[in-house]
Amino acid sequence: MLRKPLLSSLLAAGLLAAAGAPAETLRWARASDPTSLDPHAFNVGTNFALLHQMYETLLTRDARGRLVPALATSWNMTSDPTVWEFKLRPGVKFHDGATLGARDVVFSLNRARGPTAQVKSLLSSMVEARAVDDLTVQVKTSGPNLIFPNNLTNLFIMNEAWAKAKGATATQDAATSIENFATRNANGTGPYRLVSREQDAKTVMKLHPQYWGKGQALLQVTELIYVPIKSPATRIAALLSGEVDFTQDVPAQDVARLKQDPRLRINEGPENRSIFLGLNVGARELKYSTLKGRNPLANARVREAIHLAIDRDAIRRSVMRGLSIPSGIIAPPFVHGYTKAMAAYPQVDVPRAKKLMADAGYADGFDLTLYSTNDRYVNDEAISTAVAGFLGRIGIKTTVVARPIAQHSVAINNADADFYLFGWGVPTYDSAYIFDFLVYTRGKDGRGPTNATGFSNARVDADIASLAAEADKAKRDAAIQRIWDVVQKERFYIPLHDQMVHFASIRRLNIPVHPENEVHFKDVKFETK
Repeated sequence: MLRKPLLSSLLAAGLLAAAGAPAETLRWARASDPTSLDPHAFNVGTNFALLHQMYETLLTRDARGRLVPALATSWNMTSDPTVWEFKLRPGVKFHDGATLGARDVVFSLNRARGPTAQVKSLLSSMVEARAVDDLTVQVKTSGPNLIFPNNLTNLFIMNEAWAKAKGATATQDAATSIENFATRNANGTGPYRLVSREQDAKTVMKLHPQYWGKGQALLQVTELIYVPIKSPATRIAALLSGEVDFTQDVPAQDVARLKQDPRLRINEGPENRSIFLGLNVGARELKYSTLKGRNPLANARVREAIHLAIDRDAIRRSVMRGLSIPSGIIAPPFVHGYTKAMAAYPQVDVPRAKKLMADAGYADGFDLTLYSTNDRYVNDEAISTAVAGFLGRIGIKTTVVARPIAQHSVAINNADADFYLFGWGVPTYDSAYIFDFLVYTRGKDGRGPTNATGFSNARVDADIASLAAEADKAKRDAAIQRIWDVVQKERFYIPLHDQMVHFASIRRLNIPVHPENEVHFKDVKFETK
């Protein structure tokens, strides 16, 4: 049964299904609410999943991970290998009735690489965006960037006039609590326009009457209601009672039970996302430890000891109920540059880990605080608790502090954590995305915004920068391998596993799992009973 406060709030919001409620309304539950509706402020998957309903990108990926047209009908490298040209779809209307033009695209790309935009690393190679005519945009890059279009699947296009009129020319600053008009309002070209938004309660969207995709997309969902329900038990109870129609973030321990319910449909598949631990290797002293004057995580032997102490198979078996893929690399198999050899992970070796701790001068151990999400990844807090238990066997006394992704992501982007659980999806399907955000020296050349580890290596930075300008595929692949060799050796990230995705819905909905763990509701079909 739902707890009374939630039940009352859903009743007040009109979310309970009435007899004969129209199938066109779909109620969608997730574990957390997006941190903002500003499309360029945060690089967070939960934000993107909601924003894809209201905003659109030049290109997108289908459920098989293929790059397909969205607002751009074609994209080609010109005779100048440093220039990509995009042809825009004609007759596209924003929610306020304005017509999409090349100037809107240029404005959006420039906004997305602004100083407070977390997505700016995606455009680090962009030198200039220019409108050739109303429906043609050219982007010049610093070199022949072979995968530049891959970087655009989460770069949403805004209306320039609207943003300027509403004081939202620059992105919301993720590092502060200061908002702009785009934080709680939206004006995109997507299939659904924003009707109302109550932070952490519900977001209501209705079909955009001038949507360009009429006749192409199914558009059976005419009203979409997003409901964040943090508690896993309450979220599943809402699905079982019929108060929501579809939920993501299904706890691993509930999957088998839900599969047995004839009223429900459970779809599953591997997600393009790795779960791992980040270690602050750059600080002289840990901020969240009683150990002062030293940073044990800066010692390579301590990092290796942590790597050897963690039982990934036990996490898969006991925490994830078999629904994870243990791995030794922070890249899933979807990603160019991934190899099975790098994904191999060691068997647990507590005696060797203890010896490494002693050799490093920490035979008596030390204490750490492990910061974790509790509403973002599958069983995230339970994973962190298991990690703390494993590390206790080698003398590292670990306290787990779990918090919502909205707080956690801000802390990581501010490099305010010594030891943390994190997950990373790769929408470009290329290793450069991982390197640009997680490996490059933080804040240098507009890259490294999510590198909270303090790792910095000038030669690695140079190799990463070269990936956006190297026209020779073999040389580019060689640079990718060199970077991975360093990342794997230094172990400032400790990989745990690749995540599996489960979509749970009423039987009449058949929503295929998307590698990016997102749904394009314009294509969702209600099957006949």
